[in-house]
Amino acid sequence: MHLIALLIGLVIERLATRLFHLRRLRWIDRVIDAGFRRAGLLPNWPAMIPIVALVVLLVLPVLALAAVFVLGDPLLGFPYLVLGVFVLFFSLGPQDIGEDVDEYCRAMEGGDKERIEETAKAIIESDVPEDALERIHRVEEAVCVQANNRLFAVIFWFVLLGPLGAWTYRATDLIRRRAVFVAARAEDSNGMPERLRDAAIVLHGWLAWIPARLTAIGYAAAGNFDTAVGAWRAPTEQESDSASEYNEHLLARVGVGALALGDDPDEDLVTRGVRGATAANRLVFRLLMISAVVISAMTLYGWTR
Repeated sequence: MHLIALLIGLVIERLATRLFHLRRLRWIDRVIDAGFRRAGLLPNWPAMIPIVALVVLLVLPVLALAAVFVLGDPLLGFPYLVLGVFVLFFSLGPQDIGEDVDEYCRAMEGGDKERIEETAKAIIESDVPEDALERIHRVEEAVCVQANNRLFAVIFWFVLLGPLGAWTYRATDLIRRRAVFVAARAEDSNGMPERLRDAAIVLHGWLAWIPARLTAIGYAAAGNFDTAVGAWRAPTEQESDSASEYNEHLLARVGVGALALGDDPDEDLVTRGVRGATAANRLVFRLLMISAVVISAMTLYGWTR
């Protein structure tokens, strides 16, 4: 049932692009902020406790619905299938990486510097380098990183634990994003926002650890295998890096290695930027197609058992 719901959900996700704005879930930010304020009243507690409590709070409605549908379903699993498709749609994203890349490429071709920086920041999700070539390389790396965070890690947890797993992963990501935002604007001196941010990043990094490595293997299979494997064997991480940073470094270097693009000195920056971002997006799409084929085969095998 999980695999069937996943296939249907991925098809809907490809077709329902006009509904992506619904996945931003801004109202959840108020719930998370309230949790952070409560955590501030307990400064001596480990920061991981309120972060886990927030995850549990966000996951409980999905857990309750899944339990109701599984335990009292007279329709042979159809309500659970609908729940799985619904939860999967809101667990993916929130933004579609392909649309972000298209917006960035259009901004590059149009020469609008403000729009280029805005669209690049949407992909990188951090400060955009001022140097144009460095920005181009960062965008290519970020596409490979964000594809795992927005797509492949969600698929992994959905296959493993169904809608509960997918939504748990997305809940940790929503909390992580909000914690980073709040910590960047915090003015108090007790250090609690920073502690919450670090704990949220650690928890999300733990859940992304296995999917990141599976996605890196997928990049090698979908792209240039030799350069991808060579990049994997040439780690750039530091011992002090967190699990989340390890994941991002691995995905970035293996993904870019799988692209095997290289820089042509005769190629202008606009052409290079569009070529690199488009190639990264195609790599992600090829891996998605490979994943869909594997999931389809698993589904058919399950039916024949």
